[in-house]
Amino acid sequence: MIPLKDENPTQGVPFVTIGIIALNLLVYLYQLSLGPRAEYIFLHQYGVVPVLLTGEIPVPGILAWLPQPLTLVTSMFLHGGFMHLAGNMLYLWIFGNNIEDRLGPLRFGVFYLLGGVLAGLSHVVASPGSQLPMVGASGAIAAVLGAYFLLYPRAKVVVLLWFFFYAQLIRVPAVIVLGVWFLLQVLGRGGPGVAWMAHIGGFVIGLILVRLFLPRRRPPGWRDAA
Repeated sequence: MIPLKDENPTQGVPFVTIGIIALNLLVYLYQLSLGPRAEYIFLHQYGVVPVLLTGEIPVPGILAWLPQPLTLVTSMFLHGGFMHLAGNMLYLWIFGNNIEDRLGPLRFGVFYLLGGVLAGLSHVVASPGSQLPMVGASGAIAAVLGAYFLLYPRAKVVVLLWFFFYAQLIRVPAVIVLGVWFLLQVLGRGGPGVAWMAHIGGFVIGLILVRLFLPRRRPPGWRDAA
């Protein structure tokens, strides 16, 4: 089940969502310009390496110029391959525009970054001894999905239902699409090569945080002072 489009209309252009997607694309194009060794160093410099962030082992000199806590932010804009990037940006485009519309650009930008940082910390807490760099926007996007799950559970999402040679477009409530996504993250926990706890933690963090970021609604009859 691959989500392709949500049918919940927005009121404006999601400039922050578009900007985040553009920045991720630009960073990925830069990664492609690097040779294998340079890219390896680049990912270790700007990705989250739990053993370095926790101080379990000393930070090598070639990586020491960037304070390790900042990698919780920089890692959100790196990706391990085109499909990794494409999948993340697809989910961000489908679900991020409505959350930006609901929160407003500034609140959404802060929500996205904070959700990504806390999702990254979830991965570090779950795998403090890992020496592999965690990269990708998945944790931040998981927070966006958690927010969407809470705010728009009944919104219809167009998904591609694909089973071998059978394919069909259907409209499914967001609560089912995102519920299935979250269940797959929980069931996949422990599989190699994926920061499952960043996904799980990000989704739960999004559920909790979004209420704090919602703009306050004025009571009926409220008028601004002249």
